[in-house]
Amino acid sequence: KGSHKHITKNRFYPLVIRFFHCLEILRLNEDPNVQGLALDLPESLYSSKILNAVKPEKDVDGLSDVNLGRLVRGEDSDYLVSPTAGAVMELLEDLDGKRVLLVGINGALGSSLQCLLQRRGAITASCHWKSPGLQSKLHHVDVVIAGSPKPESVPVSWLKPGTTIINCSSDLLSGRQSLNNTTENAVCSLAVAIRMQNMVKNTERWIHSQQLRKWDLHCLKLQPLSPVPSDIEISRAQSPKAVDVLAKEIGLLTDEIEIYGQTKAKVRLSLLERLKDQPDGKYVLVAGITPTPLGEGKSTVTIGLVQALTAHLKINSFACLRQPSQGPTFGVKGGAAGGGYAQVIPMEEFNLHLTGDIHAITAANNLLAAAIDARILHENTQSDKALYNRLVPVVKGVRGFSSIQLARLRRLGINKTDPETLTEEEISRFVRLDIDPSTITWQRVVDTNDRFLRKITIGQAQFDIAVASEIMAILALTTSLEDMKERLGKIVVANDKKGEPVTAEDLGVTGALAVLMKDAIKPTLMQTLEGTPVFVHAGPFANIAHGNSSILADKIALKLVGEKGFVVTEAGFGADIGMEKFFNIKCRASGLVPSVVVLVATVRALKMHGGGPSVSAGAPLKKEYTEENLQLVADGCCNLQKQIQIAQLFGVPVVVALNVFKTDSPAEVDLVCKIAKQSGAFDAVPCNHWSDGGRGAVKLAQAVEKAANQKSSFKYLYSLELPIAEKIKTIAQKVYGAQDIELSPAAQSQIDRYTRQGFGKLPICMAKTHLSLSHQPEKKGVPTGFILPISDVRASIGAGFIYPLVGTMSTMPGLPTRPCFYDIDLDPVTEEVKGLF
Repeated sequence: KGSHKHITKNRFYPLVIRFFHCLEILRLNEDPNVQGLALDLPESLYSSKILNAVKPEKDVDGLSDVNLGRLVRGEDSDYLVSPTAGAVMELLEDLDGKRVLLVGINGALGSSLQCLLQRRGAITASCHWKSPGLQSKLHHVDVVIAGSPKPESVPVSWLKPGTTIINCSSDLLSGRQSLNNTTENAVCSLAVAIRMQNMVKNTERWIHSQQLRKWDLHCLKLQPLSPVPSDIEISRAQSPKAVDVLAKEIGLLTDEIEIYGQTKAKVRLSLLERLKDQPDGKYVLVAGITPTPLGEGKSTVTIGLVQALTAHLKINSFACLRQPSQGPTFGVKGGAAGGGYAQVIPMEEFNLHLTGDIHAITAANNLLAAAIDARILHENTQSDKALYNRLVPVVKGVRGFSSIQLARLRRLGINKTDPETLTEEEISRFVRLDIDPSTITWQRVVDTNDRFLRKITIGQAQFDIAVASEIMAILALTTSLEDMKERLGKIVVANDKKGEPVTAEDLGVTGALAVLMKDAIKPTLMQTLEGTPVFVHAGPFANIAHGNSSILADKIALKLVGEKGFVVTEAGFGADIGMEKFFNIKCRASGLVPSVVVLVATVRALKMHGGGPSVSAGAPLKKEYTEENLQLVADGCCNLQKQIQIAQLFGVPVVVALNVFKTDSPAEVDLVCKIAKQSGAFDAVPCNHWSDGGRGAVKLAQAVEKAANQKSSFKYLYSLELPIAEKIKTIAQKVYGAQDIELSPAAQSQIDRYTRQGFGKLPICMAKTHLSLSHQPEKKGVPTGFILPISDVRASIGAGFIYPLVGTMSTMPGLPTRPCFYDIDLDPVTEEVKGLF
């Protein structure tokens, strides 16, 4: 058409063929079952584009630019020699000082031959059969290597007597020969043999790449300043490694990561299958004393500890953290990337959106909420027949059940697959969920603190914050894509009018939820200030959910660090909240056994537990917190002692990490460490990682390493066989120190219902204030003699736990008078985020 009308078929056809060959090569590049690609094409189709379409690690012929570059640089273990070039070199013996002429050989094969010949001491030149001065060139060389037939116009007399002649086929890559001389069969046979050797070598390299290799981690240098700048200034002063470089350093393969920008990457779950026989590393949990407004710094300790282990003690270690919620980031707490010289970078990317997992959870949660309301509406306004015709429509003349509808029929005991064969009674059972609106427990979510959404109702559902969604809990507790899909299907959203549970599977939405969550299930790889690896994944709250990052991130990290490495993960809030749930819920689901608990405390937080004055946000600290007061510290250590005792209930050794502030006196620090050791801690160590980075946590890392070598005697707090009320009572008495529990009539009714429905053997996830061991936030230290009120009991069947509500619990926080967003801004010129901390 137009100026293209002169393109002939003969000119256009090779272009089309090359295009389809490139597509096929690209497809085979991504096939995990193909470890090597050998090209066997007509000479007219070879081009640099074709040769370089093959992934270097699958290039059996050794002719891609990457392989040639490795050959030229002499990286002996990383390149493969072209089969034809290798065959030629096998036929040539002593080459030192010999002159070699390559005639009619160019491109990748010519480059390979010239490099190999020169390494053997030969003096090389190349030309074509029609080159000017060919006679002179042929007469002065000792070896001629021909890549195409000799023209009749070139007489044999041009060659000096005794010249060695090697003939290569025009089909350079396959090894097939076309010249009629004594070297023809030799080159052909040797090329075939070398190609087979290359295939074996490539397969061996692939097998080696699938095994865990020693980390080749290049840590980033820190130059701590005093006074310590703001977190965001510290983050921006460090230049992070490209995430693909970090991934390669810790043994991840190219096809196991999905890169998001320069500093984040999703890690595919296929890695677990590749490293399934690799022994796990040691599993360390960071917990804390009961939180105070003064802050304890669990995330900072987690990051400082892995920086010390990896960058300073040269021990493979991984930090596994939760993704921060937009609510606290813009509300009162700020970011959750650690702080000072122990943080995840870039901290603004860590704290804002990350790779969109929370948005995926929000979308999935609200899709399920919409499905509930829509189903109630349609059942209330349509007959059985009308519902059936719409649920199982005729498409192109055929009516058929979807796979999820067939599964519902099987659960109903209807073993039919033909929609035309159902009876009226079976149709009614199939189409009617008969949801009782008063029993709906599924609520819409949004990832922003908004107290006014607590009482806005849509149908019968209110609003929660996104991280309180059961789908977030499922993400954190799942062990595979298949497991996640099964858990999503088990979500109970309400009861029907007969008192039986209605699930997401009944609503037919399970597959759609899984589709929305298919990328969120992959952990996100980032790095610390010192260039050590971090997984960020899932973010359930610890006071209203189980408060731990994902099992999948922990499992992948445990494989990557190797048997002598460490994975350090963090539980939300105090040991009575996040740690108890880590052991009783997360460890049950994962089957992983913890090695050590690191219990974080600060002198000034202990002073508050000892009776120190209240603290107001933004107000200057009172002198009790800035001046030495050994009595306050000693009194407050009761909370630290209690948290050590809670960890000992599970048989796990405890190392106390005391975050040191410049206002702490040496006597106060020594007193806390002394009391901690007397109370059963394996060790207690002052830490300065906030101001010094990993160097300031080396003693903590050494103590953790020693504690991890202790014989494990881990045990769960209660048996799942116990009745629900007994499990609640066990936690209340043994962990919180309550005298007893008090069940409201609503709570007792729900317990009876869940037991009748077959959910009585699930673990317990207490929804309780994190600010006190009791249900009263103002009660600091170690309250005793109190009765723990259970106002309601709910179930997250998909996540796999029962959660009692202790007293009054809000699942939708509100913003403070002066939220953090007052200080958060964007520079329109540089696009830099300001105000995060």
